[in-house]
This record gives sequence, C-alpha cells and structure tokens, in this order.
Amino acid sequence: MRICSNLIRKYPFSCLFLAVIWILCFCTPPHTPLDNVTLIDKWVHIIMYAGTCTTIWIEYLRSHKTVDRARLFVWAWLAPVLMSGLIELLQAYCTGGRRSGDWLDFAANAIGVTLAAVIGILAVRSRARR
Repeated sequence: MRICSNLIRKYPFSCLFLAVIWILCFCTPPHTPLDNVTLIDKWVHIIMYAGTCTTIWIEYLRSHKTVDRARLFVWAWLAPVLMSGLIELLQAYCTGGRRSGDWLDFAANAIGVTLAAVIGILAVRSRARR
C-alpha cells in the first residue's frame, strides 16, 4: 500500500493517464466523423502513449535529483510497451468481440513511447547542461 501511495504522490498525472488508457482501451469507441480519416486510430494511439510517457519522464525528472537510466528505460519505455501488448491481447481474447487486438495499434503505441523517450532524453540532456 505504501508503494502505491508513493507512486501516486510522485507520479499523479502519469497514474491518471495510465488509468485513462486502461479504461479507454476497453470501452466501445463511439462513431465520429473522424472515423473517415485514414489511420486516425493509429494517430490516437501514438498521441496517447507519447503524452503519457512524456509525462512519466517529466514527473521522474521532477521527483529525482539524479537520473537512473536503467530505471527510466524499464519504467518509461519497456513497461508501457509491454502494457500495450497486454492490452492488445486482452482486447483480442477477453472482450467477447466488442474490441479486437490489433498489432498495428501495438506498433503505434510503441512509436508513441519511443517518441516520448526521445523527448525525455533531450530533457535529461538539457537538465544536465544547467
């Protein structure tokens, strides 16, 4: 319980965004005029994961004086990519056909996480120069 409260205290927005991703990934998406935009779903995935993981990097840098690159790799890149794969598998096998797992969604999520990592690495370098 202490670990959860510590995570929420240090990473409040990251925890909120991660919870929103889990909820949105299992809700039935409404139909909108944007459905006609080519690959709109993939762009949404890239933006969701890039925004969430950029927030993880920012909150990490705000909460820690020194940068542990291995920890950042695991929690700000690897864990979100694995979470994305798990969500796609759960969508494919546990939603009774309401949602479908899509490996292109997984790829879009990984692209978003990687973009956030690039932004995070640039932030770490900027912080080191100061």
